[in-house]
Amino acid sequence: MSSDLVSKYNIPAPRYTSYPTVPYWDDNVTQELWTNQIKESFKKYNKNGISLYIHLPYCESLCTYCACNTRITVNHNVEKPYIDTLLKEWNLYLEQFEAKPKIKEIHLGGGTPTFFSAQNLKHLISAILSTCDLHKQHDLSFEGHPSNTTVAHLQTLYDLGFRRVSFGVQDFDTKVQYTINRYQTFEEVSLVVNASRAIGYTSVNVDLVYGLPYQTIQSVKETVKKIVELKPERIAFYSYAHVPWLKRGQRKYTENELPVNSEKRGLYNVGKNLFVEGSYVDIGMDHFSLPGDDLLNAHNSGTLHRNFMGYTTNTTKLLIGLGCSSISDCWNAFSQNIKTVEEYSQMVDSGKFPLYKRHMLTKEDLIIRKHILDLMCKHSTDFGVSVSHEKLLNECMSRLADFSADGLIEIKNAKLNLTEQGKLFIRNICMAFDKRYWSKVKKENVFSTTA
Repeated sequence: MSSDLVSKYNIPAPRYTSYPTVPYWDDNVTQELWTNQIKESFKKYNKNGISLYIHLPYCESLCTYCACNTRITVNHNVEKPYIDTLLKEWNLYLEQFEAKPKIKEIHLGGGTPTFFSAQNLKHLISAILSTCDLHKQHDLSFEGHPSNTTVAHLQTLYDLGFRRVSFGVQDFDTKVQYTINRYQTFEEVSLVVNASRAIGYTSVNVDLVYGLPYQTIQSVKETVKKIVELKPERIAFYSYAHVPWLKRGQRKYTENELPVNSEKRGLYNVGKNLFVEGSYVDIGMDHFSLPGDDLLNAHNSGTLHRNFMGYTTNTTKLLIGLGCSSISDCWNAFSQNIKTVEEYSQMVDSGKFPLYKRHMLTKEDLIIRKHILDLMCKHSTDFGVSVSHEKLLNECMSRLADFSADGLIEIKNAKLNLTEQGKLFIRNICMAFDKRYWSKVKKENVFSTTA
């Protein structure tokens, strides 16, 4: 790939875990309307199973690269009050449901879920499971820090039905680790991966990041080679999102310490090639799976889905987000919770949904979301399904012209397919259909760059 092509398309763009993306929500949903939408969505979609995302924001130290909503503390007395609030919020949703919820997916994210003790996590999950039924194809997963995930964490959550665990590694280079304030040795990662497998976890995932300060071709090679030795079922190789205007911790270093443009793309290419040599299959947009893993199976069968949790094997149309800053999706409406723990707790204690931002999707939003989802998950989409869909394609042709000329997409009979090289610019291509972005282009920084 030419460096000119990388530079040309290295622009700020959303990661499209939703459409519309959060900065372009209309905030047009009242508490009453949200309640009604939840009720209607539950009636339609509960029989096929719903998803539950639980945000656990606490960390003992700040990883300076991180763009997640976190709360830094070494005081573990915060655990129980926060869990009590999570369960109160879950009860607010239970009051809206006309039947017992059927859970297809639970994911514990953060923050650092393993900041919480195994005993407290057991209390949280047991309380939720006592109120619902598990779908026969359920998928329960959690994120763990390799340095503080204990055998007790792994065994307790396994006994509750969890079979997938994701460990954030990012990089093994000591200079990079010092700069991003994220420490774990290969030995620690190896121990926790092996412990997971010994207990019975069927999918062990590892998260890595490229584009971090002081990363080099050689340091990325060494990190990736070590991870491939462990053979995790999935590897997420994320592009570092540099957003210091949102996350002050990223001001510990400057753009001068970051690999950019073709240099950063070179880090990705080195990692990708080593994954492929290690028998991993490129699913698209930073994700790689071994043959036989559910994520690859979903990709091959055309059932891969993308939502606020990223890529998932479960195409659920009702996602409930619990905890501060978490996002819910009832398919035709979105809501994000208040971001601070204190305000979140106060609102839940008052018996109200802790809503911060909201959006009711229009008919046009739903059409655009369909095509962005198809491009993100299937690398192709068909605009010939109706006149309104084909109209959208025609309206966006001018923004697609460069992608076509550069060999990144192919359009024929109202069908758009990404080429192999085009998959690397999927965020840019999806943005061509983002009518809300183009109608309200924000002058200030909002998104990280694509390369």
